[in-house]
Amino acid sequence: MLVDADACPVKDEIYRVAYRLDVPVTVVSNARLRVPDHPLITRMVVGDAFDAADDWIAERVDRMAIVITADILLADRCIKAGAAVIAPNGRPFTTSSIGNAVAVRAIMADLRAGGDRVGGPPPFGKEDRSRFLSALDAALMRAFRQAKP
Repeated sequence: MLVDADACPVKDEIYRVAYRLDVPVTVVSNARLRVPDHPLITRMVVGDAFDAADDWIAERVDRMAIVITADILLADRCIKAGAAVIAPNGRPFTTSSIGNAVAVRAIMADLRAGGDRVGGPPPFGKEDRSRFLSALDAALMRAFRQAKP
């Protein structure tokens, strides 16, 4: 698993799943974050250049990767490389949903640039954590099935 970690609210959940299923996790961030001292967890600090974490992740994904990110443009890049991508709220990004997500993002950016006030996402809650864990388990089970000869 590759985690776009700077603003990821489900890192603890990711670590618990990794321990339970013996899955390696790379936590990618622009600044040093505290991560558990565990052989399955790798911390990658990429620096503060614009999109440095996104670029690092996108350059390393393949069809067996599972990426955790709320960044729609990074999700698009990872899907194009064949990776499974899940938002921290549990919403999976797919080839059929990413085009709409990119379009909505562009519209919202245009509205903000024009001075319109647009609301942000709803507050992150327990339901989001539960939905995330379900989506992550499903993605990992698919990956395990694909990896078997």
